[in-house]
Amino acid sequence: MKGTAYGVGVGPGDPELMTGKAVRLIRENDVIAVPGKDARASVAYRIAVQAVPELAEKELVPVYMPMIKDRSRIEAEHRAGAALLETYLDQGKNVVYLTLGDPTIYCTFSYLQHILEADGYSVELVSGIPSFCAAAARLGLPLTEWDEPLHVLPGVHMTGDELNQQGTMVLMKSASHMQEVKALLRKSGRKAAAVINCGMDSERVCRSVEEIPDDAGYFSLIIAKQGKL
Repeated sequence: MKGTAYGVGVGPGDPELMTGKAVRLIRENDVIAVPGKDARASVAYRIAVQAVPELAEKELVPVYMPMIKDRSRIEAEHRAGAALLETYLDQGKNVVYLTLGDPTIYCTFSYLQHILEADGYSVELVSGIPSFCAAAARLGLPLTEWDEPLHVLPGVHMTGDELNQQGTMVLMKSASHMQEVKALLRKSGRKAAAVINCGMDSERVCRSVEEIPDDAGYFSLIIAKQGKL
């Protein structure tokens, strides 16, 4: 019998926001995969080990998932990562892959999932609290009310577009183009707030576009609304 690969969301940063199922799967399985070259340096690992201290004694498998634009190299790394996980699955061992937030939202595990499933392996996804839900709660903002639509957008790919859809906008992955994203927000007339490193020790809350630093880091999430925040 081959093992099962679990894509497990550990939430946005606060270990208290990890689900009971995520905690149970980490405790019940010996092989824990983590994105990055150094498993113990991974943000996902550092979050999970606070909730599950015994994680430090598990077999940790680092899976290199580079953030580069060379598609052929990215695909090669994804295949190498999937092949690494398959060596454990072929031994009948389950593999728990830890990922920030939720494994269905802009998640690196999805690339491995497609390869593993195509190769005939069983994959299960375990939801975690998404970063935009945690950020909205931290800001004290309802994301949607009554008939408002919600748009979750990759800010890094929106710099040439107009933010003219009705409803609330969540802009993720904006950090490398923060200046352009802020210019779009000003042009749209929307009110925006942001949380940087939500739930982590370095968390920072920005209540306006002007407060968001141009050099905000990767874990920066913007919520933009029409009218008042």
